[in-house]
Amino acid sequence: MAVLTEEQSILRDAAKSWVADHAPVAALRRLRDAGGWRAGFDPATWRDMAAMGWAGVIVPEAYGGSDFGHQSLALVLEETGRTLTASPLHSTALVVASALILGGTAAQKHAWLPSIAAGDITAALAVDEAAHHAPETIALSAEKSGSGYVLNGKKRFIPDASSADLIVVAARTHAKPGQTEGITLFLVERGTAGLATLPLHTIDTRGAADLTFGNVAVSADAVLGEPGQGWAILEPVLDRASAGLAAEMLGTASQAFDITLDYLKTRTQFGQSIGAFQALQHRAAKMFTELELTRSAVEASLEAIDAGADDIAALASLAKAKANDTLHLVSNEMVQMHGGIGMTDAHDAGLYLKRARVAEALYGSTSYHRDRYARLGGY
Repeated sequence: MAVLTEEQSILRDAAKSWVADHAPVAALRRLRDAGGWRAGFDPATWRDMAAMGWAGVIVPEAYGGSDFGHQSLALVLEETGRTLTASPLHSTALVVASALILGGTAAQKHAWLPSIAAGDITAALAVDEAAHHAPETIALSAEKSGSGYVLNGKKRFIPDASSADLIVVAARTHAKPGQTEGITLFLVERGTAGLATLPLHTIDTRGAADLTFGNVAVSADAVLGEPGQGWAILEPVLDRASAGLAAEMLGTASQAFDITLDYLKTRTQFGQSIGAFQALQHRAAKMFTELELTRSAVEASLEAIDAGADDIAALASLAKAKANDTLHLVSNEMVQMHGGIGMTDAHDAGLYLKRARVAEALYGSTSYHRDRYARLGGY
């Protein structure tokens, strides 16, 4: 485990205490049962998170943030992952904030970053257009029209897009799908004429949505970065998205393991706790080992991002691939080791497994990131 500064320790402890008191798994159940899947989060919860400064952790101080770094924000994401807290923290405070920080003009930063840091808005990144994460295959078109552009096409399963006030849209101004050239990023506000949002009823009760762009007109000021050069911004943003999500997944897997370990110690069979059975001990040891390896990979990726290292892309893919595998394993074992009760909705095991399956697919599956890691290594 990385050595934390005093400030980071305070932040982590505050996040741990807050999620336990204000955003337990029971809160996700209430959100689901009340039909909160359309928004994907409780607005009061988001206001509380913003009030604690979490929405501005990576935002520069000049724009109302604390500029505390990605490792610090990941500490919060890990704790929210433990209790399956549904919020736009990852999409807004990490992903879109990163896009603006890396590629925004001074005017764009002044227009949006203070609102993000204050929690006044939520935001989403619209990249994927098919069933699997494949950012190079972007086909949504952006044709020049006067001094601006007209966007046409669809985006599928966009995290936290169902109620986002701002959407960063990856479109193609030239070249063909499959090429990284010709990708341009646009800032599109909710309610823009021609933009249709279809909220999706997801198994993890999050605010994902499909987006349809029908002759959506945007001005030249909406371009994030240079026209046709969006990949130079998009790729590092996706690296940050992967590393941050891996941190959240680490929290989810760690809590699932802790709950399962407690069950092994308390559930009795044949006159002894089931944790005394060697076969289950071996399976628990396997989970513990994988969790420790995952933590090392996640922390390495975040340290690289904060240091501006040259191997951010490789480390981000390593972290996401490892987090995918580990959470898949632990969520499966959680259900199986709890036996019959683990198969019921009355137990939390199913909620952890459902979130695991969605998180595994977001921003790249294990196979996607393994392949990318190999390519970056020259294979």
